[in-house]
Amino acid sequence: MRHPMKPLTPALHYPPELLLKAQGVHIAFFDVDGVLTDGGLYFSEHGETLKRFSTLDGHGLKLLMQAGITPVVITGRDSLPLRKRLTALGVTHATFGTEDKLPAAQAYLDTLGFSWSQAAAMGDDWPDLPVMQHAAFACAPANAHGQALALADHVTAQRGGEGAARAFCDLLLVAGGHYAKLLARVSASVPMPAQPDKA
Repeated sequence: MRHPMKPLTPALHYPPELLLKAQGVHIAFFDVDGVLTDGGLYFSEHGETLKRFSTLDGHGLKLLMQAGITPVVITGRDSLPLRKRLTALGVTHATFGTEDKLPAAQAYLDTLGFSWSQAAAMGDDWPDLPVMQHAAFACAPANAHGQALALADHVTAQRGGEGAARAFCDLLLVAGGHYAKLLARVSASVPMPAQPDKA
């Protein structure tokens, strides 16, 4: 007798007004240090910068792309580990080494054919504020600077580098009506257990 498989249903729920605010997003801007990482900078004895990334956040970026939402990374720093991480995730839109993030974001909107009314942004510190100001929906991790927290439409329960970006991605997916569809694909891909041969 086959053991019944547990149902896989959406477990995330948000206030209706928050979902309404986050609807219609087609492009999402991400900072790196303090958003995709914990904000700490680790230097090796050779002076190389080491960064720690969350696999939860990485999968969130992949899910955005599957849903047709374009993730864009704009960061004030540049490092080989970061470039390798983004390449591994399939993130092709990224600007490195700029503190003046608004022109970079505008250039992506112009190139990709989107407007600020279709944009969301996640940041944690002052260099991120102009992009957060212009975006239709702004988000900040729990440990962001107070100015970013005050500007954000939503503050995640998670800290930067510890699932905050994933929480942002999940919210956008739910608001856009993509979450349940993507979850259904996971359920459909679960192989059914083999049945024992009957004598």
